[in-house]
Amino acid sequence: MLSVGIKAPGFVLESTQGIVDLNSIKEKVLLLFYPRDNTSGCTRQLVAAQDSLLKYQELGVSVLALNYGSLESHHRFSEKYGFSFPLCVDQDKQIAKLYGVVTAEGKLNRSAFIIDEHKIISYAKKGHPTTEELLEEINKIK
Repeated sequence: MLSVGIKAPGFVLESTQGIVDLNSIKEKVLLLFYPRDNTSGCTRQLVAAQDSLLKYQELGVSVLALNYGSLESHHRFSEKYGFSFPLCVDQDKQIAKLYGVVTAEGKLNRSAFIIDEHKIISYAKKGHPTTEELLEEINKIK
């Protein structure tokens, strides 16, 4: 998994909201890697992000979620739960591999990264950190 202080690898990916280019986002980014659409853990993770989206936006943070599912699957998942942030398609897991969140068995580790405006990773954690933890970390970014 990439460490804090490292430049975040850029990417251009198809998403539920069109093409997403990390380098063109001028604000902080909360990047959520999640294993699969429509599973209980992933649903909890992304619903928590949606429930806190206004708080993130007020702090100048864009939320992106990413896994290797198809665009069709992402659209169904997004529509079912009303996600208003992009679910990005990393079909070949290249971006997940760059971020070091793919296991030896080829599965995706649930992970969260906070990337500052200069595209430096300021927070990286496996699992599903709480909204409170994420907001606290975002507030630490100068």
